[in-house]
Amino acid sequence: MKQVWLIFLKDIQQEFKTRYAINAILLFAIVTLSAVSFSIGTYTATARILASLFWIILFFSSMSGLSHIFIREEETHTADTLKLVARPTSIYLGKFLFNLILLMLLEVILIPLFIAVMNFKILNYQIFLLTLLIGNFGLAAGGTMVAAIISKASTKGALFTVLSFPILLPVLISGISATRKASESVRLMEAQNELQALFAYGIIIMVASVLLFDFVWNE
Repeated sequence: MKQVWLIFLKDIQQEFKTRYAINAILLFAIVTLSAVSFSIGTYTATARILASLFWIILFFSSMSGLSHIFIREEETHTADTLKLVARPTSIYLGKFLFNLILLMLLEVILIPLFIAVMNFKILNYQIFLLTLLIGNFGLAAGGTMVAAIISKASTKGALFTVLSFPILLPVLISGISATRKASESVRLMEAQNELQALFAYGIIIMVASVLLFDFVWNE
Protein backbone atom coordinates (compact mmCIF):
# COMPACT_ATOMS: atom_id res chain seq x y z
CA MET A 1 0.00 0.00 0.00
CA LYS A 2 2.93 2.34 0.59
CA GLN A 3 4.06 1.94 -3.04
CA VAL A 4 0.48 2.52 -4.25
CA TRP A 5 0.24 5.72 -2.25
CA LEU A 6 3.66 7.01 -3.39
CA ILE A 7 2.83 6.39 -7.06
CA PHE A 8 -0.48 8.16 -6.62
CA LEU A 9 1.21 11.17 -4.99
CA LYS A 10 3.83 11.26 -7.76
CA ASP A 11 1.12 11.42 -10.43
CA ILE A 12 -0.77 14.10 -8.50
CA GLN A 13 2.35 16.26 -8.26
CA GLN A 14 3.16 15.82 -11.95
CA GLU A 15 -0.42 16.67 -12.90
CA PHE A 16 -0.35 19.87 -10.85
CA LYS A 17 2.80 20.88 -12.74
CA THR A 18 1.48 20.24 -16.26
CA ARG A 19 -2.33 20.16 -15.76
CA TYR A 20 -2.55 18.22 -19.02
CA ALA A 21 -5.21 15.65 -18.06
CA ILE A 22 -7.32 18.08 -16.02
CA ASN A 23 -7.40 20.69 -18.78
CA ALA A 24 -8.10 18.06 -21.43
CA ILE A 25 -11.11 16.48 -19.74
CA LEU A 26 -12.64 19.73 -18.53
CA LEU A 27 -12.28 21.56 -21.85
CA PHE A 28 -13.61 18.57 -23.79
CA ALA A 29 -16.60 18.27 -21.45
CA ILE A 30 -17.49 21.97 -21.64
CA VAL A 31 -17.10 22.18 -25.43
CA THR A 32 -19.10 18.99 -26.00
CA LEU A 33 -21.86 20.05 -23.62
CA SER A 34 -22.09 23.46 -25.31
CA ALA A 35 -22.27 21.86 -28.77
CA VAL A 36 -25.00 19.42 -27.67
CA SER A 37 -26.97 22.22 -26.01
CA PHE A 38 -26.91 24.42 -29.12
CA SER A 39 -27.81 21.44 -31.32
CA ILE A 40 -30.88 20.56 -29.26
CA GLY A 41 -32.00 24.15 -28.92
CA THR A 42 -35.57 24.45 -27.61
CA TYR A 43 -36.32 20.77 -28.20
CA THR A 44 -37.44 18.99 -25.04
CA ALA A 45 -35.45 15.79 -24.82
CA THR A 46 -36.77 12.75 -22.98
CA ALA A 47 -35.13 11.32 -19.87
CA ARG A 48 -33.70 8.44 -21.91
CA ILE A 49 -32.04 10.82 -24.40
CA LEU A 50 -30.65 13.07 -21.65
CA ALA A 51 -29.27 10.09 -19.73
CA SER A 52 -27.61 8.82 -22.90
CA LEU A 53 -26.12 12.24 -23.67
CA PHE A 54 -24.77 12.53 -20.11
CA TRP A 55 -22.91 9.23 -20.25
CA ILE A 56 -21.63 9.84 -23.78
CA ILE A 57 -20.20 13.21 -22.75
CA LEU A 58 -18.77 11.68 -19.56
CA PHE A 59 -17.19 8.78 -21.43
CA PHE A 60 -15.50 10.75 -24.21
CA SER A 61 -14.42 13.53 -21.84
CA SER A 62 -12.76 11.04 -19.51
CA MET A 63 -11.12 9.22 -22.41
CA SER A 64 -9.40 12.45 -23.43
CA GLY A 65 -7.40 12.46 -20.19
CA LEU A 66 -7.21 8.98 -18.67
CA SER A 67 -4.72 7.65 -21.22
CA HIS A 68 -2.11 10.23 -20.20
CA ILE A 69 -1.33 8.33 -17.00
CA PHE A 70 0.93 5.83 -18.82
CA ILE A 71 1.73 7.86 -21.94
CA ARG A 72 3.46 10.38 -19.69
CA GLU A 73 5.77 7.67 -18.35
CA GLU A 74 6.80 6.73 -21.90
CA GLU A 75 7.25 10.34 -23.03
CA THR A 76 9.44 11.25 -20.05
CA HIS A 77 11.31 7.90 -20.22
CA THR A 78 10.50 7.06 -16.61
CA ALA A 79 8.70 3.76 -17.32
CA ASP A 80 11.87 1.67 -16.96
CA THR A 81 12.72 3.33 -13.66
CA LEU A 82 9.21 2.72 -12.40
CA LYS A 83 9.55 -0.98 -13.24
CA LEU A 84 12.66 -1.18 -11.06
CA VAL A 85 11.29 0.53 -7.96
CA ALA A 86 7.69 -0.74 -7.74
CA ARG A 87 5.75 -3.93 -8.26
CA PRO A 88 3.35 -4.09 -11.23
CA THR A 89 0.28 -4.44 -9.01
CA SER A 90 1.26 -1.35 -7.01
CA ILE A 91 1.82 0.61 -10.22
CA TYR A 92 -1.60 -0.33 -11.57
CA LEU A 93 -3.42 0.47 -8.33
CA GLY A 94 -1.64 3.81 -7.97
CA LYS A 95 -2.53 4.79 -11.54
CA PHE A 96 -6.09 3.51 -11.05
CA LEU A 97 -6.52 5.66 -7.94
CA PHE A 98 -5.30 8.73 -9.83
CA ASN A 99 -7.74 8.12 -12.70
CA LEU A 100 -10.58 7.57 -10.22
CA ILE A 101 -9.92 10.95 -8.59
CA LEU A 102 -9.69 12.53 -12.05
CA LEU A 103 -13.12 11.12 -12.97
CA MET A 104 -14.65 12.45 -9.77
CA LEU A 105 -13.19 15.90 -10.43
CA LEU A 106 -14.68 15.84 -13.92
CA GLU A 107 -18.12 14.96 -12.54
CA VAL A 108 -18.01 17.71 -9.93
CA ILE A 109 -17.84 20.19 -12.83
CA LEU A 110 -19.90 18.32 -15.43
CA ILE A 111 -22.97 17.31 -13.41
CA PRO A 112 -24.06 20.81 -12.27
CA LEU A 113 -23.44 22.18 -15.78
CA PHE A 114 -25.38 19.34 -17.42
CA ILE A 115 -28.33 19.76 -15.04
CA ALA A 116 -28.45 23.52 -15.60
CA VAL A 117 -27.87 23.60 -19.37
CA MET A 118 -29.92 20.54 -20.35
CA ASN A 119 -32.64 21.01 -17.70
CA PHE A 120 -32.02 17.47 -16.50
CA LYS A 121 -34.08 16.61 -13.42
CA ILE A 122 -32.83 13.98 -10.98
CA LEU A 123 -35.66 12.72 -8.76
CA ASN A 124 -33.82 9.87 -7.01
CA TYR A 125 -30.35 11.02 -5.97
CA GLN A 126 -29.62 7.73 -4.23
CA ILE A 127 -29.77 5.81 -7.50
CA PHE A 128 -27.87 8.54 -9.34
CA LEU A 129 -25.00 8.73 -6.84
CA LEU A 130 -24.68 4.95 -6.58
CA THR A 131 -24.61 4.71 -10.38
CA LEU A 132 -21.81 7.26 -10.59
CA LEU A 133 -19.83 5.72 -7.75
CA ILE A 134 -19.93 2.18 -9.14
CA GLY A 135 -19.65 3.36 -12.75
CA ASN A 136 -16.54 5.38 -11.95
CA PHE A 137 -14.91 2.26 -10.56
CA GLY A 138 -15.47 0.36 -13.82
CA LEU A 139 -14.46 3.29 -16.05
CA ALA A 140 -11.25 3.94 -14.11
CA ALA A 141 -10.30 0.25 -13.89
CA GLY A 142 -10.88 -0.46 -17.58
CA GLY A 143 -9.44 2.85 -18.74
CA THR A 144 -6.25 2.39 -16.73
CA MET A 145 -5.67 -1.07 -18.18
CA VAL A 146 -6.26 0.07 -21.77
CA ALA A 147 -3.96 3.05 -21.20
CA ALA A 148 -1.16 0.64 -20.21
CA ILE A 149 -1.78 -1.46 -23.33
CA ILE A 150 -1.60 1.43 -25.81
CA SER A 151 1.15 3.42 -24.07
CA LYS A 152 3.83 1.99 -26.38
CA ALA A 153 1.83 2.39 -29.60
CA SER A 154 2.64 5.15 -32.09
CA THR A 155 -0.98 6.36 -32.42
CA LYS A 156 -1.78 6.49 -28.72
CA GLY A 157 -4.60 9.04 -28.69
CA ALA A 158 -6.68 7.43 -31.42
CA LEU A 159 -6.19 3.89 -30.16
CA PHE A 160 -7.23 4.62 -26.59
CA THR A 161 -10.84 5.61 -27.30
CA VAL A 162 -11.25 2.95 -29.98
CA LEU A 163 -10.10 0.14 -27.68
CA SER A 164 -11.83 1.51 -24.58
CA PHE A 165 -15.30 1.77 -26.10
CA PRO A 166 -16.05 -1.97 -26.58
CA ILE A 167 -14.43 -2.82 -23.24
CA LEU A 168 -16.38 -0.18 -21.32
CA LEU A 169 -19.65 -0.54 -23.25
CA PRO A 170 -21.33 -2.52 -20.39
CA VAL A 171 -20.68 0.43 -18.07
CA LEU A 172 -22.31 2.83 -20.53
CA ILE A 173 -25.38 0.64 -21.12
CA SER A 174 -26.04 0.00 -17.43
CA GLY A 175 -25.17 3.58 -16.47
CA ILE A 176 -27.58 5.05 -19.01
CA SER A 177 -30.41 2.79 -17.87
CA ALA A 178 -29.83 3.51 -14.16
CA THR A 179 -29.52 7.27 -14.76
CA ARG A 180 -32.81 7.26 -16.68
CA LYS A 181 -34.51 5.55 -13.74
CA ALA A 182 -32.97 8.09 -11.35
CA SER A 183 -34.70 10.84 -13.34
CA GLU A 184 -38.09 9.07 -13.22
CA SER A 185 -38.47 8.86 -9.43
CA VAL A 186 -38.43 5.09 -9.19
CA ARG A 187 -37.48 3.19 -6.06
CA LEU A 188 -33.95 1.91 -5.48
CA MET A 189 -35.04 -1.69 -5.89
CA GLU A 190 -36.21 -0.98 -9.43
CA ALA A 191 -32.65 -0.06 -10.44
CA GLN A 192 -31.18 -3.11 -8.73
CA ASN A 193 -30.39 -4.96 -11.97
CA GLU A 194 -28.41 -2.05 -13.42
CA LEU A 195 -26.49 -1.44 -10.19
CA GLN A 196 -25.66 -5.12 -9.85
CA ALA A 197 -24.46 -5.23 -13.46
CA LEU A 198 -22.22 -2.19 -12.87
CA PHE A 199 -20.83 -3.69 -9.67
CA ALA A 200 -20.21 -7.11 -11.22
CA TYR A 201 -18.46 -5.59 -14.24
CA GLY A 202 -16.30 -3.37 -12.02
CA ILE A 203 -15.15 -6.35 -9.96
CA ILE A 204 -14.47 -8.48 -13.05
CA ILE A 205 -12.48 -5.81 -14.90
CA MET A 206 -10.54 -4.93 -11.73
CA VAL A 207 -9.55 -8.53 -10.99
CA ALA A 208 -8.68 -9.20 -14.63
CA SER A 209 -6.57 -6.03 -14.81
CA VAL A 210 -4.61 -6.87 -11.65
CA LEU A 211 -3.92 -10.39 -12.90
CA LEU A 212 -2.91 -9.36 -16.44
CA PHE A 213 -1.12 -6.08 -15.74
CA ASP A 214 2.18 -7.78 -14.96
CA PHE A 215 2.32 -9.26 -18.47
CA VAL A 216 1.22 -6.01 -20.15
CA TRP A 217 3.61 -3.77 -18.17
CA ASN A 218 6.70 -5.95 -18.65
CA GLU A 219 6.05 -6.77 -22.32
